[in-house]
Formats: sequence, C-alpha cells, structure tokens
Amino acid sequence: MLSDPYLHMTAATATIPIEHTEEINSRILAVSEDRVKGFHEKPFQFIAEESGLPLETVVERIRAMLAGGVIRRVRQTLLANKLAEGALVAWKVPNEKLDAAFDFMFKEDPFSGHVVLRSTDREVSGSDYRLWTTLKVPQDKNMSEHADVLKRLTGAEEYLLMPAHGIFALGVGHVRRKTMEPGDKYDEPAKMMTTNIADLNEEEWNVLLHLKGELSAEEIGPEPWAGRAAAAGTSLERFCEVAKGLDAKGVIGRLSTFLEHVKPSQTGVRVTRFNGLFHWKVPAGMQERAGGEVGRHPIMTHAYWREGGPRFGNVNIMGVVHGTDKDLIMQHKAAIDRHLESVGIPVEYTNVFWGGRSEIKPSEISPIVFKEWHAKWANVAGPVI
Repeated sequence: MLSDPYLHMTAATATIPIEHTEEINSRILAVSEDRVKGFHEKPFQFIAEESGLPLETVVERIRAMLAGGVIRRVRQTLLANKLAEGALVAWKVPNEKLDAAFDFMFKEDPFSGHVVLRSTDREVSGSDYRLWTTLKVPQDKNMSEHADVLKRLTGAEEYLLMPAHGIFALGVGHVRRKTMEPGDKYDEPAKMMTTNIADLNEEEWNVLLHLKGELSAEEIGPEPWAGRAAAAGTSLERFCEVAKGLDAKGVIGRLSTFLEHVKPSQTGVRVTRFNGLFHWKVPAGMQERAGGEVGRHPIMTHAYWREGGPRFGNVNIMGVVHGTDKDLIMQHKAAIDRHLESVGIPVEYTNVFWGGRSEIKPSEISPIVFKEWHAKWANVAGPVI
C-alpha cells in the first residue's frame, strides 16, 4: 500500500505548481474534472493511468491545488435527479434584497445548490428574474412547499420551478473544453437521461450518504474509501460492492475535482470569466430531439429539457456554456443555432442569461435534515433578510 510517500505532501504544497494552466496539472484535470465516471474503487489510480502520470504525482498535485484553492472540492457526485425531486428555480426578488436573498439561499438553505445572479444583455422575457438556484428536496417531499418557505423568508415576489423532463449533458470539464472550436460535436446526438427516482434499501442509503461527502486531503490517495467504509460500519470490500450496485442503478455520477471557476486563484488566474445560460424554444413535440442535438455539442456543460412557461417566452431547452471570452461563447451558441436549423429543428425564440455572482454547494437530500430545517423556520414570519 502506498502510504508513506504521501505523508510529506501537506507541508510541501507551497513549492508545488497549482495553476490549472500548468502542463502536468492540465493533464490531470483533463481527466479528473469529469472523466472519472461512475464509481471507482481506486479513482486516483484511474486518473494516473488516464493522464499517463505516476500516482504519487497525481495525489501530490490534486492535494496542492485543493490547498491553494484552485480546486474547490473533490467528491463523488450523485445523480441527484435519481434520488430526489429537483428543479431549476428562477426568483423575482426586489433589487435591494438580491444580495441578501443570495446569501440566505447559499448559507441557510442546504437544499439549494447552485446559487447565481443572472442578467441579460437586453430586456427579454424573464429579465426581472435575477436570482437563479437549483433546488432538491428528499423523495416524497413537496418542492413548491419548500420554495414557498424560501419566498416567505427572503421576501421574494415570485418564483418559477422548472423541473427537468430530460437531461442531455451533465459534466463540467473546464480544462478540456478550452480547446474546443465552435461547432465541434459528437458523431451522434446525446441520449436523454430520465429523472425517474430510484428505490434504495437501508444499506444502500447508508453507503450512499457516507460516499457523497467531500474528500479531505488525507483521503486523496490510494484508498479513498477506507475511512468511509469504517464510518459506515462495514468492510471496505462490502462498501465498494454496494457502491458498484448503486452505480448499476444509475445513481452515481462521477468522482470530480471541482475547479474554482468563478473566483481568481491566489495568483489572480481565473478558470472562466463568463457563463451563459442558453434558452431555446423549439416546436412542441421536438424537445427530446432538440435536446439531443444541443447535447451532442461537447462545449455544453449542462443541457436539459425544461419548460420555461410564458414568463420565459415558453422556452423548453436550456443549457450552460462556460468560457473566458464572451464573444467566443456566443460563437458557440451561434454554431448550435445553425446546427438546429440544419437538422430541421426551428428555433422559434432564444436568449441568453449571463451568470454573475455565483456559489455552488452540493444539495442536501436527507429527509432528516429536511424535517429539522422546516421545524426551525416553521414559525418565522419573514422576511428575515
């Protein structure tokens, strides 16, 4: 077992290159951001093999980038759409309360994941919905009831829940996307992933809840799951066996090193500067086909079939592209627009919401935490911001 070579790393990180643009780090990140799909017993060994680097180098660099804030977190992601009810939520909040509402969603609501302030280059349908969040609630819980409480506590005027009817792209790999050209696409359209909720037993939930937390620097190494198995009260062999079963049920996403893609690093380098939430309206009945054609463009980090309703021009396909050049992002969008037209899918309406202030955290899915949270805020009149 490779243990002793890693003991010196925490103290040595100050002398190790941490920027994502450095050649070795780029090789690692091109794999570790979004190519470690499913559950791996030894994910860092997989990254080493795929990047052509020694395991010790991979562990050393990921630990250093984590310590330096270039990597925000390292964790095994779950496909929460298979575990909890979820939606993208657009909030209409008075301008003077926007920042405070943002802070409450990020700091006080464990069920809100991505929290973003968005704006448009021109006034379009829905421009006054500036605060955007993702929301997950445990199985059998009501998203609208939870959103109603958030509305009361933040003083929001209105909100719109937009659950995903289908998913066509889901995986942020900023480093490998830097070299993509507008119009680059896969040979085949993306297949639509559904949002059917999986049925898990008690042992599976136990392993899942111990699997999903962020990895500490010490866990980034040859045996990342040993401590998790012990905490779950089971053997490492059984822990991995159950995790593989969860993967087969389609509830495991990927192990990922999430880059800090909004804030600059210690030396002022940014991974991205802009992110555009693209909206398209295609004819009713063509949503699955259009989503597949949008999702075949690898520049898309996310692509969904969501119904925006009349407040958002009845758009029904949404997706996100990140980059450092706003004009280049729009070139990518123009290429996708042209492709949709070329395959016989009319774009009846389209717009872009640009991301500004942004925070991301994993959404909680525990029914116990949900019950405790609602008990805490049940009798608070609001707004509290």
